[in-house]
Amino acid sequence: MLTTLKKVLRDADKGGYAVGAFNVNNLEILRAVIDTAVELESPVIIQTSEGAIHYAGLEYLAAMIGVAAKSPVPVVMHVDHGKDLKLIKSALDAGYSSVMYDGSTLPYKDNVRNTKKVVAWARKCGASVEAEIGAISGVEDLVSVSEKEAFFTDPDEAKRFADETGVDALAISIGTAHGPNKSKVEPKLDIKRLKKIDALVRAPIVLHGASGIDADMVELTRDRCDSLHDCGRLSKAVGIPDAQIRAAIKAGVRKINIDSDLRIAFTAGLREVVLNDHKNIDPRKLLQPPTELMKKVVARKMALFGCKGKAKRRKK
Repeated sequence: MLTTLKKVLRDADKGGYAVGAFNVNNLEILRAVIDTAVELESPVIIQTSEGAIHYAGLEYLAAMIGVAAKSPVPVVMHVDHGKDLKLIKSALDAGYSSVMYDGSTLPYKDNVRNTKKVVAWARKCGASVEAEIGAISGVEDLVSVSEKEAFFTDPDEAKRFADETGVDALAISIGTAHGPNKSKVEPKLDIKRLKKIDALVRAPIVLHGASGIDADMVELTRDRCDSLHDCGRLSKAVGIPDAQIRAAIKAGVRKINIDSDLRIAFTAGLREVVLNDHKNIDPRKLLQPPTELMKKVVARKMALFGCKGKAKRRKK
């Protein structure tokens, strides 16, 4: 059932868990996410970045996610890292139940002004709004923030921003990073800062750049790499450890974004079938192994986040 980010995160806040927000670009990724959510009876946030919208088309994505939202679990249709105000307005008009405006690299006043504009649009159609204060480093899709541009979220500024804009969820920067190369060493989240922000801000907290970059999955993307001359794939890839994610949820995080882990699983699965099934030319069969690996990723995240089983249907 299609619902809003505000509703899903309110329930998560009451239950002390986080809801997974999974980026989708095509039918296979979408099916992996929604089928797993239904199987595990979990609420889910299905999100599309500006890059995904440019790739697949807003109408195509809205239609596909609209079908997925007919499932018996709460489904949020969300725009991730929307910087283009025109695109955000189009998404709301197309039926998205939630949007993120990302003005995190803009001057504070500009971020507030644009965010308030998006909030006003969303209120008219009953949609939710996520925004960001503090800039998260890394490169992924159309999001690119250098280490020099990145900065951690100031707790007092976060409170002021949330109060001035009235957003339904707030993405913050506490040490995560976009893409598979999150750090030169194992990342360590600033949980102390997170606790301060959560104590001051009424809106639920969002964690971007939170993929774990599973080492075994990375190895699958390098199968027979000597003969294929691509052993450098995902070199120095480092993700956020599960223990750090659990600590963040305990400290107040209620929405966690996952993209890189799905991309790695897709790559590993496609590589496996192409390397081992030399007779197959059927796209449906070629894309089945990637879909199954992505389902495993989604299931693992839902268990880690604590949202598994939170959408059980009540007995009449």
